[in-house]
Amino acid sequence: MRARRIKAIAVKEMLQVWRDPISLMIALLMPFMQMILLGYGVSLDVKGLPVCVFDREASQNSQALLKHFQASEYFSIVAGFDNYRDVTKALDRGQCQLVLVIPSDFTERLNDFGTSSVQALVDATDTNTANIAIGYAQAVVSGFSSDVQLQMADETGSGIAMLQPVAIESRVWFNEDLESRDFIIPGVVALVMALVGAQLTSLTISREWERGTMELLVSTPVTPMELMLGKLLPYFAIGLLDAIFCLALAVFWFDVPFRGTLATLFFTTSLFLIVVLGIGYLISTAIRSQVGAAQIGLLVTLLPTTLLSGYAFPIDQMPTIVQGVTYLVFARYYVTILKAVFLKGSGVLDLAAPILAMVVYAAIVAFLAARAFHKRLD
Repeated sequence: MRARRIKAIAVKEMLQVWRDPISLMIALLMPFMQMILLGYGVSLDVKGLPVCVFDREASQNSQALLKHFQASEYFSIVAGFDNYRDVTKALDRGQCQLVLVIPSDFTERLNDFGTSSVQALVDATDTNTANIAIGYAQAVVSGFSSDVQLQMADETGSGIAMLQPVAIESRVWFNEDLESRDFIIPGVVALVMALVGAQLTSLTISREWERGTMELLVSTPVTPMELMLGKLLPYFAIGLLDAIFCLALAVFWFDVPFRGTLATLFFTTSLFLIVVLGIGYLISTAIRSQVGAAQIGLLVTLLPTTLLSGYAFPIDQMPTIVQGVTYLVFARYYVTILKAVFLKGSGVLDLAAPILAMVVYAAIVAFLAARAFHKRLD
């Protein structure tokens, strides 16, 4: 291999990118758009759920319970009704996602039996939101119940007997505020790297075929290895620049904590770029149409990274067979690394297993890519 030839191919490829507005848009505009759209548009947090109320008692106790709901950041009481018909219509129209129905004997049962019940009607068209709403509602009612128990204990003098014998004192690590954005944004970085890297490199060889310049490349003394390195090095540099840009947006725009080291981040990012660039190069050598190569690139990178990497859906909640399939998805290891580096501050030794998997993947893809191109026109 000769460095002069590799440099010449790399300069040629950079000029191709600079003169191609589509490639420039993919390289520069797409990372920003993805980070902003996914950063703001994807959230697992459920806050300010609209609540409608049918308070059949309208007592001091029922109002105290409603004040607990109103004080919670997860609920917002938007309307009150005095009959079931209006309540069900509000739920049907989507005016509220949770309806609280307080019975007319709410206070009487509390005084006589020490217990009472409240009906909650939940819109379960979105099952995830419905389950979260039920859990939040139970937590609010539990807090109200504790206040009632303390009040009754003071009035009766029974004190400790009324309190729960065991309580959980939880302490959250790594994502102390339980913000889903801190969990999602590192995965968005992987999505950007996979999509941009594969999209750009999937056009490298197919572009030569479509523009009729492949004959010139074949007639030059450039070897297949020199051609591959010259073609991929510019995109490797662009990928690292995109990684820096995404890191800056994540930390300074979205306030995602970064507790790891830049050395660990860029080492693992380099491995990931080798994989996605190699996959894009393989696609480009196999498909001579730029449109076809771009579509296959999307299929191979975007879908697995979005669905099977742990970016959006927890892997441990997937069926056992699907969990096994995720071990074949290269993005799974990078997403694991990103979350650990951002939120836990993990180093190379802590991430030995996913890094080793990335090294194996990179070696296999690089080997296949090096053997994919042949200097012939058939």
